[in-house]
Amino acid sequence: MDLWQHGTVVVGDATLWYARTGGALPPLLLVHGFSDDGGCWASFARRMAPHYDVVMVDARGHGRSSDPRTGYDAVTQARDLAGVIDALGLERPLVLGHSMGATTALALAGSRSDRLAAIMLEDPPPVWCPATGGFDLARMHDWIVSLKRCTRDELIARERTNNPAWPDDELGPWADAKLRLSLHVIHRADGATPDWPALLAGVRCPALLITGDPARGALVEPATAAQLRDALPQLVIAHIAGAGHCIRRDRPTTYEQQVRQFVAHISA
Repeated sequence: MDLWQHGTVVVGDATLWYARTGGALPPLLLVHGFSDDGGCWASFARRMAPHYDVVMVDARGHGRSSDPRTGYDAVTQARDLAGVIDALGLERPLVLGHSMGATTALALAGSRSDRLAAIMLEDPPPVWCPATGGFDLARMHDWIVSLKRCTRDELIARERTNNPAWPDDELGPWADAKLRLSLHVIHRADGATPDWPALLAGVRCPALLITGDPARGALVEPATAAQLRDALPQLVIAHIAGAGHCIRRDRPTTYEQQVRQFVAHISA
């Protein structure tokens, strides 16, 4: 990360940290999941850097970004991301998000689809389904506190045991993100409630949904994937067998192939 350009962008009440690979290349904006940060994309970003100006942003309350007490809803986070796109002058970026970041990308596309080349969603929470539940804030708080009681080496060792198939270069950034995480991120229900039917109606850009296996912890099931495609007829669904929620960490080669194949398809 230190070899790349980095800086901050002020958007509303948040100061957002970013890193980018730079160059006169098409922009690829990577949006991390809950409790990760931009550095968690580093391995994937290095592989994509020969072809893209890869931009990794720390969401509010994550990584090196500031942590206002509120603003952790999808609508506000999408506004944060739009502010970064405008401040950095990113012309029609590809936006690839994981989990919470995929939800942010979906909300962003719902409000400014014409400004994006495409969105790619890695196992988002199925927010488009009316039955989607809320967050157990007390449990989330206790989980974050338990992580912060560990050393970096302890977190790496624990995650290596929990996910032995993950490449080693994923473990350090994962641990660093957990230690930087602000407790303010639990205030996810304090902001605006997204009007998902209206947002989905505004998504006109190409879209890719990457799914894993629910039996391994993936959030999107075949039925909920089909519901999203009903709302977005242009949606391409790519299932990666043997992957859980963190698909790019579980199956990095296949994940990258699916991303490149989709981008080649929409660029043809």
